[in-house]
Amino acid sequence: MTADAVRPPLPPFTEEGALAKVQAAEDAWNSRDPERVALAYTEDSVWRNRDRFLSGRAEIRAFLADKWRRELDYRLRKELWAYTGNRISVRFEYEWHDTAGQWWRSHGNEQWEFDPDGLMRRREASINDVPIAASERRLG
Repeated sequence: MTADAVRPPLPPFTEEGALAKVQAAEDAWNSRDPERVALAYTEDSVWRNRDRFLSGRAEIRAFLADKWRRELDYRLRKELWAYTGNRISVRFEYEWHDTAGQWWRSHGNEQWEFDPDGLMRRREASINDVPIAASERRLG
């Protein structure tokens, strides 16, 4: 696959297409492979992730590599919230632990905007972290 491949389903999204996009994103992020995840975004994709602002695949790759060095045993679930035209909104939660062994559950919402080839050109993510006991994990 080339870096600029078309990534179906393409906008405008149907419910089926939006659900497929959400599942593909969940699967990619659960791979914890920065390269695989980055290929879903345009070369000039713009992100807001919490208080960080990223631009382009190189920054996205570096961000994700660092994220998964810190967020160990990461496991994510995404749920379609809404869709229209070339935009999808999701809610998500993921669980992970830090190097000290503290488990966390991170909750958030994302707004996605896609180009005509189905690549994400914009991602806005709001995320909150809650410490949890290992016994409280839901995503195993």
